[in-house]
Amino acid sequence: MENSDTNNDQVRGEVKIFDIGDLKLQSGMTLKSARIVAKIFGSPNNPCIVFPTWYSGTHEDNEWLIGGDKTLNPSKYFIVIFNMFGNGLSSSPSNQPEPYNGPRFPNVTLYDNIKAQHKVLTEYLNIKEVECVLGWSMGAQQSFQWAAQFPDLVKSIVPFCGSAKTSLHNVVFLEGPKSALMADSAFTDGWYKYPPTKGLRAFARVYAGWGFSQAFYREKIYETDLGFGSLEDFLVGFWEGYFLKKDANNLLCQLWTWQHGDISANELYNYNFEKALNAITARAIVMPGSHDLYFPPEDSQVEVKLMPNAKFVAIPSIWGHWAGGPGTNPTDVQFIDNVLKDFLLRH
Repeated sequence: MENSDTNNDQVRGEVKIFDIGDLKLQSGMTLKSARIVAKIFGSPNNPCIVFPTWYSGTHEDNEWLIGGDKTLNPSKYFIVIFNMFGNGLSSSPSNQPEPYNGPRFPNVTLYDNIKAQHKVLTEYLNIKEVECVLGWSMGAQQSFQWAAQFPDLVKSIVPFCGSAKTSLHNVVFLEGPKSALMADSAFTDGWYKYPPTKGLRAFARVYAGWGFSQAFYREKIYETDLGFGSLEDFLVGFWEGYFLKKDANNLLCQLWTWQHGDISANELYNYNFEKALNAITARAIVMPGSHDLYFPPEDSQVEVKLMPNAKFVAIPSIWGHWAGGPGTNPTDVQFIDNVLKDFLLRH
């Protein structure tokens, strides 16, 4: 029997660093001495849940959906939150040794991320089967990627507010904040000596028009629910305050990954997107936000039609993309948790 300290650690979670060696990437480059940081909850004897992070987020930003009062209960599941490459914890431009540091950090795809996560899960944690992969935004993209890349390992997926392939409109949206950031003279092609704060603030303001819906702004939810005194207060306090904490090269690294998201962009499917979706045999709940401007419900409906065992469930929320996380709106959190509960209980 495990002692009480061990049980408490499993409930609280433990951060672990996995050194997986040199990782050959799809680009032909090699990520030297690759490192994956993960936070792990629960006993490995329980069904495994994989919960990857999202754009610029870390494992701490995923914990809103985990707890004794949630469906993702560490006493019932073995939960692994993988930090994506480029988020500042796993191998990233900001922590990679020379000569691959900063803007010389190699381009990393979702395929590369899942290849590394799979190595950790199967070779280091000895997991033979994954009960469910779930995630918000780029975490949702990784959920799709897991199911297409390793269909025999993954039993189910719940991607929320994400896609199996980044749409052209999404690519164009991302060009906006990217260009705003790089236009700062302090950015100096990624070799900045101090943070390009003007660029980061501009990045945040471009992003602000997309993260929440038109209805969210029209009804001034930023005042009524989030406590900001005005729109400008919200833009500075919420958006600029968030992105000023991030490393510019890390943001651009993960932005490239996001723009090139495509579950068929590999030798398994040779860019045949329909074939890749058809190959996802895992049971799936595809859960877009009803007012998401990044990943609109229409795109999810197209994907669900091509997946053998998928169901479409939209989050009814004017919080836009933020309906899917990171736990900002309690009503949306409850909706997602209820869907998860019903879905996982039916296994």
